[in-house]
Amino acid sequence: MTDTSLSRSSAGAASASGGPAAGVATAAVLVDHVSHTYGRGDSAHHAIRDLAFSVQPKEFVSIVGPSGAGKTTLLRTLAGLLQPTEGAVWVNGVRNTGVPEGMAMVFQDYSRSLLPWLSVERNVAFPLAGSHHVPKPERRAIVAEALEAVGLKGFEKRYPWQLSGGMQQRVAIARALAYRPKLLLMDEPFASVDAQTREGLEDLVLSIRDRYEMTILFVTHDIDESVYLADRVLVLSRPPATLVEDIRVVLAEPRDQITTREDPEFIQLRGHVARLIHGSH
Repeated sequence: MTDTSLSRSSAGAASASGGPAAGVATAAVLVDHVSHTYGRGDSAHHAIRDLAFSVQPKEFVSIVGPSGAGKTTLLRTLAGLLQPTEGAVWVNGVRNTGVPEGMAMVFQDYSRSLLPWLSVERNVAFPLAGSHHVPKPERRAIVAEALEAVGLKGFEKRYPWQLSGGMQQRVAIARALAYRPKLLLMDEPFASVDAQTREGLEDLVLSIRDRYEMTILFVTHDIDESVYLADRVLVLSRPPATLVEDIRVVLAEPRDQITTREDPEFIQLRGHVARLIHGSH
């Protein structure tokens, strides 16, 4: 059921020459003994400590842990929005010193990430607006494809405030897809929608992962969601977050909201993850 073979040594340390260790240079993401601390002295908050793991191209990895475990801090560090206090992050073999090329991020609060004065199609086109390498006709085609992929064909001229919460999050996902990312980071993207909408968005993400062959790291508080979506689940401890266990998820494909969740292996896995999280409090 579990795969705990990904140790510090297999996650890889940086070589003496400054590059990633042999055997992991082709990893989509390499987290090399990363720690992050907010503040200094007595007021310092140690969010994550000595995290080490790698993610291979096209893998879907869920990240779970107790509330306040540093999951968002980790994701923002992977995105280059925060720099680690110690250690390093490598994306596609390149040390991450800022926002990496080929990365897109979808946030939990879709209402704030969309621009209400722009139409749906213009919101999706926004990441491409300043690009001189993508001609306008190609941009229109990219936007149309992204909206079709998330089931929003026909809603191009609507505004975000005219859409339901689930549809707004689909716009945010389409905008990420328009950037054609190799790496997609998602920070609790479905936390603010109802259960039925959430299931539809989960299946949407699985379909676009297959369609676009992206690597996805997905932070969630929902244990069932973490198992349903992922190839692996990384369980973090309470702060300062360390890696409790790296769990390999082997379930029948394609996954289905009813049959997958009834699978005894799914039930066993979600119970194991739940016990790990509750035991780390």
